[in-house]
Amino acid sequence: MNHSLLEALPAEHRQRLRHAPPGRELAAHPMLATLSDRRDFEGGGWLFERKLDGIRVLAVREGDGIRLLSRTGKPLDGSYPEIVDALAGQDCTDFTADGEIVAFAHGRTSFERLQQRMQLTDPRQARATGVAVTYYLFDLLRLEGTDVRSLPLRTRKQLLRGALHFRAPLRFTSHRNQGGQQLLDDACRRGWEGLIAKVADGRYVSRRSPDWLKLKCEAGQEFVIGGCTEPAGSRVGFGALLIGYHQGGRLRYAGKVGTGYDHATLLGLRRRLDELAVSRSPFAEPVRERGARWASPELVAQIGFTEWTREGKLRHPRFLGLRDDKDPRDVVREEPQQR
Repeated sequence: MNHSLLEALPAEHRQRLRHAPPGRELAAHPMLATLSDRRDFEGGGWLFERKLDGIRVLAVREGDGIRLLSRTGKPLDGSYPEIVDALAGQDCTDFTADGEIVAFAHGRTSFERLQQRMQLTDPRQARATGVAVTYYLFDLLRLEGTDVRSLPLRTRKQLLRGALHFRAPLRFTSHRNQGGQQLLDDACRRGWEGLIAKVADGRYVSRRSPDWLKLKCEAGQEFVIGGCTEPAGSRVGFGALLIGYHQGGRLRYAGKVGTGYDHATLLGLRRRLDELAVSRSPFAEPVRERGARWASPELVAQIGFTEWTREGKLRHPRFLGLRDDKDPRDVVREEPQQR
């Protein structure tokens, strides 16, 4: 079936096709989006997809072998066994696809709810959480031994839709061809994280690219945890996380985060920070926080906030969860691409 999909392509597209490297090799360096404040998309040439609040996952199937990989190459098969089962049930036995795994709460994707699955590697424990997950697939890198990354995005999405059967827990990521600011406004009213704008005829490249733009409803990004403060009063675990980002080979301090934790998170995170304890601050500048305890900067947290202050600190930050799919060394301050 899938050979016919490739054979049905226009001649100019078939000429771009090449024999594909192994799927795991293709998945090692996914295409990444660039944060942008662009709102004017007049003139067409863009696709708009919903920005999902989950984790990036690449799916590799070669024969009976199926692997789910994070964007850093971490195996995730044990965390999401129902996704593995759904991919194993496909007629197509050779593909590498890109997508996002999410969990829903009250009709919206919830990174906090997904946290209950992210830290588990035993399939039985993952299923026992009762947290249902959905895998939204939005791109195709390899099909039946053929490298399709050089094809236009719109064509790759057509191949993806034709190659796989989309039944729960698999979903095809739909898109709009027009809208720009109006679509973003509607996404924000619905409580979505934002939109991803993609060049419709763009290729899939293994790097961060301006052909994919992140349009966010609310500020938020990953930060490295460099320590915490001691708890006060009835608080347990710790008072606030001390977080930062890399710039010029140094870890810059971005402020403290004291909200967004439940009881179990406070205790569990403190145990992990104690295991990473160091005697000196990992931050480049002085951090004058009472009761500060330092940690080797190896943990990455997803943080929501309203804005950056003039002093380079976060305003109204809140903890959303840990990210084990991001390399701490890659965490930098995200700056919107100017138009």
